[in-house]
Amino acid sequence: MNHDRIHAQEPSHHRDRWTVGTIIGIAERDGHCVVTVEDGAGEPTELVVTLAIRDLFVSRLDIGDDESPVGERVWFRKRGGQ
Repeated sequence: MNHDRIHAQEPSHHRDRWTVGTIIGIAERDGHCVVTVEDGAGEPTELVVTLAIRDLFVSRLDIGDDESPVGERVWFRKRGGQ
């Protein structure tokens, strides 16, 4: 399975290839993490990443261990570019 890309901090490379969004939902499906983000225009996008990537980007968010990542800003790319 090919996965989407997500960063907790603004990427330092190819900034024009990334979209800024806000996490509006996060769930597990079929052994993967599905992160729903809303872009600046209010369009929702589902991103599918591994559970390891979820743990990595959530650990880099400025939230406490017991806080939800919902509402946090992230940078993302759908597989194949966006």
